[in-house]
Amino acid sequence: MPGISIVIPTMNEEKTIGICIEKALTVLKGYGVKGEIIVVDNSTDSTAEIARSMGAVVINSVKGYGNAYLAGFSHARGDYIAMADGDNTYDFLEFPRFLDPLMNNEADFVIGNRLKNIEKGAMPVLHQYIGNPLLTKVLNFSFKTRISDSHCGMRAFTREALDTMKLKTGGMEFASEMVIEAADKGLRIKEIPITYYTREAPSKLRSFEDGWRHLRFIMLYKPIPFLFIPGLFVFLLGFFLTILIIITGEDVVTTRLHSFILASFLLIIGSNIISTAVYLKAYSAVHGISRNNDTFIRKLLNYHSLEKEIITGTVLLGIGMFFGIKVILIWMESGYGSLSEVETAIMAMDFAAIGILMIFSSILMSILLLDIDKK
Repeated sequence: MPGISIVIPTMNEEKTIGICIEKALTVLKGYGVKGEIIVVDNSTDSTAEIARSMGAVVINSVKGYGNAYLAGFSHARGDYIAMADGDNTYDFLEFPRFLDPLMNNEADFVIGNRLKNIEKGAMPVLHQYIGNPLLTKVLNFSFKTRISDSHCGMRAFTREALDTMKLKTGGMEFASEMVIEAADKGLRIKEIPITYYTREAPSKLRSFEDGWRHLRFIMLYKPIPFLFIPGLFVFLLGFFLTILIIITGEDVVTTRLHSFILASFLLIIGSNIISTAVYLKAYSAVHGISRNNDTFIRKLLNYHSLEKEIITGTVLLGIGMFFGIKVILIWMESGYGSLSEVETAIMAMDFAAIGILMIFSSILMSILLLDIDKK
């Protein structure tokens, strides 16, 4: 019988860790294997002592949800690996429902779905009806998955699946990374409805901070739809609005001033959003993220040239300075009195701002891509 590893992260779970380990031992006994129970502990109470006394292997790791599991997985020797929190919110006796599809070669990765059967008070209303469903929909849309509860912590997978998934993140975004990696690597994913129970110890989740970490990680994988395309739309909207106002030949100050300022604002904001998308894509390429989606960044690298981009940015900055100096000279000729050169001043600002952004963006891009250039 192939070996089974059950990995349990804990932080001050002395009230529940014994229950979880007892159930895990029952599961292993049911399969007729000795298996192993790995408790990754970061507690100040007696959690570790209780786990050791019940035969679990106890290891320590630095703080962080992902760090705990990465440490546990590095010690796991089983052909099948199951995972769940040690706070007894998941019923470990349900693990056979996760392991059987793996052993029967029906799936490579199995994840639970808590949202249809949550014990009263087990999950905050904000998480149950807004946070988890919204983040799950974003993940499903971005990676073409069909997961109902992407943040369910009760999961199981084969050794081959673990080796295939290149898991790295140390925080709560680890939950999203695992699903993303499973989908990205084409693993067969199966979902199992489970019951989610109330916890005895206080929750360690931080709703908005942890939610943002998940969303940020998804954007790191997919900056094109989240940032580049919206940024390009904003930039082009500002560009065409600027051209439309200029070709009308009307006096901008008296008829189109607010529209002209809006167009300028859109140009600058769009440029910044596009730059941010490029930064994220470059960062993900350097750190080996979204490996199957590197076509864009590879093409960008082929055209990326620090010198050319600095020259282009300098030219744009120079144009902006030219318009700016022109405004100053007109102001001087008028005896430093009232001035009506709003259109020229705004154009000077646009060119200068975009030029400066391009110069510093090219420098930052070159720094980010140093590691790739060495490969």
